[in-house]
Amino acid sequence: MNRFLVRVLFVFMVCVGSSLTLVSCKAKAKVVNESKSTDTNRMTAERIIKNYYANKNDFNTLYIKSNVKYSDDKQTQNLTAEIKIKKNEQILVSIRFLGITMAKALITPTSVSYYEKLNASYFEGDFSTLSKWLGTDLDFNKVQNILVGQAMDDLTKGNYKDSLVDQTYRLENILNENTKKYFFLDKDKFLLNKQEITQSSENRKIEVSYSDYKMYNESPIPSDIAINAEQEKGKTEINLGYSTITINEELTFPYSVPNGYKRILIK
Repeated sequence: MNRFLVRVLFVFMVCVGSSLTLVSCKAKAKVVNESKSTDTNRMTAERIIKNYYANKNDFNTLYIKSNVKYSDDKQTQNLTAEIKIKKNEQILVSIRFLGITMAKALITPTSVSYYEKLNASYFEGDFSTLSKWLGTDLDFNKVQNILVGQAMDDLTKGNYKDSLVDQTYRLENILNENTKKYFFLDKDKFLLNKQEITQSSENRKIEVSYSDYKMYNESPIPSDIAINAEQEKGKTEINLGYSTITINEELTFPYSVPNGYKRILIK
């Protein structure tokens, strides 16, 4: 169970980084469209991205209760999670089993902290430390975005090839041959249906799918998130079903490590 709880926490803390190495895209080239189509009515990558960001993402705080189903090649577990977000400032995640808080994580742009009850252990550090440990490029914005149905990357930075797949717009990042990133957007509302990262040479792939968007203060937020990761060691699936979402209420973010817990040191 302790290994499972840590993995669930990593979903929130490191954008499933424990399953797939993400390669950051730091290029600032203008978005380009490589399609050879002569159809003047065709939606180009630049227009798709512009319409995508026209959707509001306007909130100060979010309070989320979620059912969590985790499964891998060895086990399946069902838990609940309480997620509190103060936009661009902090995220507090509490993982509960049978109503008992088994683990907590507090994330800010500059720090990552969590503790788990079964091993009476805790971690305090930052994203750079955790990134080196996991071999994963991490930051606060990626964690926040994945929880609210936003693209992990800033789509206005980078080069994208557009296509229409099953009546869904697909944007393919073409900057890295080994690491492929795909973003699938709803054809009518330009909401994010799925984001996918593949590394063929390492046999790794991760998909994050979103469905059942609802409007909160005119901002669309998904009610269901499905995370599927594949690597040589096996498959991992995590499903988050948001049962309660409230927006812009005053929230507190209580976090303190219980006395007697042992600190985890990452070198």
